[in-house]
Amino acid sequence: MHLTPDWIGWLATTIFVASYFSKDQRKLRRIQAMAAVLWVAYGAILHAGPVVIANLLVAGMALYSSLAGSASRFSRASAPDLSRISSPYS
Repeated sequence: MHLTPDWIGWLATTIFVASYFSKDQRKLRRIQAMAAVLWVAYGAILHAGPVVIANLLVAGMALYSSLAGSASRFSRASAPDLSRISSPYS
């Protein structure tokens, strides 16, 4: 079986579409980042600069948003709820 660059594109498409079956947003974005990296490889093989640049941006934003979401969730979970404490100055 001879593998052509098209197989990388089809694999990237399959992974990207499969990401929508994930109910966890962080996992969805990480899977999409992985597909975008495959699209970068596909674009590089074909010397398609716009495909490479667009998918580098997509992969970066997907990873950033998956990591930023988990960091903000962690900081909110660890912060105490001070809304119920009455102030002696009010």
